[in-house]
Parts: sequence; structure tokens; C-alpha cells
Amino acid sequence: MSSPLMDSALPAVAGTDVRVPLADGTSVPYANFDYAASAPCLLAVKDALDVALPLYASVHRGAGRLSQLTTRAYEDARHTVRRFAGARQDDAVIFTRNTTDSMNLLASCVPLDTTVVVFESEHHANLLSWLHRHFVVRLPMPSSPEEAVASAASALSPGSLLVVTAASNVTGELWPIEELAAAAHVRGARIAVDAAQLAPHRPMDMSIVDYVAFSGHKLYAPFGAGVLIGRGDWLSEADPYLRGGGASKLVGPDTVVWATAPEERHEAGSPNVLGALAISAACSALESAGWASLVAAEERLLSRLRLGLSMIPGLRELSLWGPDSARVGIVSFVVGGWEARQLAQTLSDHYGVGVRDGKMCAHNLVRHLRGGSDGSIVRASIGLGTTRAHVDRLVTALADLTAARAAA
Repeated sequence: MSSPLMDSALPAVAGTDVRVPLADGTSVPYANFDYAASAPCLLAVKDALDVALPLYASVHRGAGRLSQLTTRAYEDARHTVRRFAGARQDDAVIFTRNTTDSMNLLASCVPLDTTVVVFESEHHANLLSWLHRHFVVRLPMPSSPEEAVASAASALSPGSLLVVTAASNVTGELWPIEELAAAAHVRGARIAVDAAQLAPHRPMDMSIVDYVAFSGHKLYAPFGAGVLIGRGDWLSEADPYLRGGGASKLVGPDTVVWATAPEERHEAGSPNVLGALAISAACSALESAGWASLVAAEERLLSRLRLGLSMIPGLRELSLWGPDSARVGIVSFVVGGWEARQLAQTLSDHYGVGVRDGKMCAHNLVRHLRGGSDGSIVRASIGLGTTRAHVDRLVTALADLTAARAAA
């Protein structure tokens, strides 16, 4: 009998009993390998929202009992998320829609004369947020973590901002955030980190960086919320990200006085309270499970998957820094003789396996990994709810398909 990541004591997710139809008219339990796009909902998150829904009311605006309870829960969620991220006590915690929204919010707050340093390998949430507003230095793909640090260090200057991912959404490789942060700070620069792929897989200590962003839908809390955490000065001094109720402190016939607290200033309108509570519940569940168990379990499954894939003729795993670089539970690959979409569709139709195909919103990196061609790739990503049986089904399916194609 297969087991989730490591044992049944780990947080459970919804949907593990879902069956999907196959082309031959039968059905099988779904093998989900698309966690890096959107992870399933933790049952602990669902339970938390079941409790919150009957009490749901507006926040920050009502004197009624339910409004008070909801406001308290919403503000408590900030503290839970701050603790989960390992951020500083005085860091602002702003709830957004997702990581892309968070990065665009930050870009709107960074002073216009700031030089922004970003690698060509970044996800589009990082790469595109800064265009047409700031002077952007785009660094080439680094050939190693050490080169990444050296390249960033040479481009940074006092007052500049380095924007970088913590874990690649294409290869899963972990970037040297501690070293990059040190290089930025010693030069009087700041660093903002896209932790969308790190947050579900590894514990974070973001007290060493200036800003961090991640999404609920990748953190087993798919209810349309994200978060931006970081230093309050730029956030307090910038124009509100959205203009409306909550962001305004006083409105007169000819003037508006904006709220100064970053959370108020940049959360205009009625916020996604349930999304924030979902992120908070997910953070608490992962912390309670213990990162040592979570990481060890994931690494066991990831090793099993990568070993199986390495034995398939014509399959090439993609990596920026080589097969031994540290990574989270993400593997991308190409298979000789197969277009990515055709392979992904066949895995779904005939094996009940869901993978991602495409360019992963990281076109430059995918092009680089493919040796300059503009083709797509296949990505398999794992998480809570993934089993050894799922891994074996994917590996067996790929072996069967490549063997059949070679024999044709």
C-alpha cells in the first residue's frame, strides 16, 4: 500500500479520492503532478473556512459582533503569516491576490530612481513587473549559484534593488538567497524574493531579506489570496496601489489624506478575508506538521521520481546548474520524438496522470534550457498527497510511451 509523502500523520489534502476517465472508457484515481501551478486544498484549510464562514462579516468597518470577530481573525492571520515567513516583527504584511499581484504592488512603491537588478531566468511575475517604470539591469543566466552571487554583486549599488526567485518554478533549483541578500546589503542595496515555489516546500527565514511574496494557491490554500511582506518605508510613502475605501484616512471636497500604515494604504476595498484566513490556516498546518518530516518525505519521493526518469531513453531532465543542485519537488524534462503538449495529453488520456506542459511563464529560462529553441517542456511537481504509486505510474507511463514510439 502506498502512502502520502511519508506517513498519514502529515497534513491531508482534498481530492485524493478523485477518479478521472480514460480514453478506453475506464477510470483511475487521479495522479496529480501539477502542484507547482496550483496545489490542492489542505483539509485543515477547508476545516478552518468551514468554521469561519458562519461568522463571516466585513472587516475594519463594523461594530457588530461578527464584524469584530472577522476583523480579529483577519488581523491574526497577518501575524501567523509573518511568523511562518520568519519575517521581522515590524515588517508590513499586505494581503494581495497572488505573487504576481504582490510584485506589481511592490514595483508601484519602489522609488522611480531605483535601479532594479533581475536575472533573465526569472518568472514573468518578477521579470515583467518592473518594465516601463524603473531602470532595469537584466543579468544573463548564471552557470552556477556562485556566479549568480558574483553577477548580482557586480550590478548592485547603494539604493538599488535585487529581485530574485527562491526556488525555480521550472527546475525546482534553490537559489542562494542568503548569499545574495548579504551581497545586496553590504552594498547598501535591498533584495525582494519571490518565494511562491519555496513556501510550500521549505521553511523560510525571510528576516534576512527586505521583501518576500508568495501565493496561497501554491501553498495548499487555493482561495485567491497572496501576500507581500517587507519593510514599511517604501510601502508607506508610495501612492496607494488601489484608491478607495480603507486606503483613505480623510476625504474632503478637494483633498484626500491617505492612510499611512502599509496594510491600510494598499488594501483598498473589502479584502479577500477568506483567502487570508486560508493562507493562515495552511501556514499553521505546515508548521504543526514539522518541516523536518515534510522535507524528508518530499526528498524521498523526488529521488524516486528523478531516478525513474533517468532510466528512460530519450528523456532529458532540465537543469540550470546540473543534476546535483539542491531543489524542491519540481522536475521538468523533454522527451525525444514527443511534443510537450502531445505527451501531456497522452499521459492524461491514457494513464490518468496530470502534468504541466508549456513554457511555465518563464520563457527566457525555458528557451535557454532547450538550447535556444522556442519549444515547450513538460513539468512534474509533487507535494502533500503525492504517493509512491503516483510516481511509479508516471515513470511507467513515460517508459511505455517512449518504448512504443521507438518501436514504431
